[in-house]
Amino acid sequence: MQNRVLLIEDDDELRMLLARYLVTQGFTVREAANGQDGLALARSESCDIVVLDIMLPDINGLDVLRQLRVSAHLPVILLTAHGDETDRIVGFEVGADDYIAKPCNPRELVARLHALLRRIAWDQKAEPNDSRSYGDLRLEPDHRRVRQNGTPLDLTATEYEVLQVLLAHAGRVVRKTDLMQWALGRRLETYDRTLDMHISNLRKKLGNEEPPRIETVRGLGYSYRVVP
Repeated sequence: MQNRVLLIEDDDELRMLLARYLVTQGFTVREAANGQDGLALARSESCDIVVLDIMLPDINGLDVLRQLRVSAHLPVILLTAHGDETDRIVGFEVGADDYIAKPCNPRELVARLHALLRRIAWDQKAEPNDSRSYGDLRLEPDHRRVRQNGTPLDLTATEYEVLQVLLAHAGRVVRKTDLMQWALGRRLETYDRTLDMHISNLRKKLGNEEPPRIETVRGLGYSYRVVP
């Protein structure tokens, strides 16, 4: 993991401000001012993580994310308008890993980038073949992959992290505050629905069973129910 960031933002002043700050924090930054250029750079395998603005002049950022998810699983942090809950929900459904509201604090962006990259790098240190089974699921940390009945699940980087924590505590309740810290690397804030959206996406990808294998324990958190 080389801390290479692709910054897709059409606001020249903001993009240059963020890029300069990221460089001072040890990141290598590539920039794109529109969706088409951003997609080309993302597909060139020249970055480790993407910071993507939703409001772009040529292609909506959510459409950029949709196209990117067809061929790549790069972690993506969305830049969204302050208070725009709809864009965030759709972004998570499409495959975003996290979001930051604009105008964003560069220090917060760096913290989010480090948290996401650190979790990915930690998993890549797993011993080869250190896979574990949980009923019909098989966790393969060395590949950051989960298989269901032998078929790989199409998970984002953060969905993988959330599911990995729940599997490690299968049958027990994981508090939302702990799950947020362990899987996303940050504190749970009031009205932050990030974790809820990742759980919703995981339930869909696992088959939308009734009762759901990821159970909500009201007032506490979530519990994973192993399915044979």
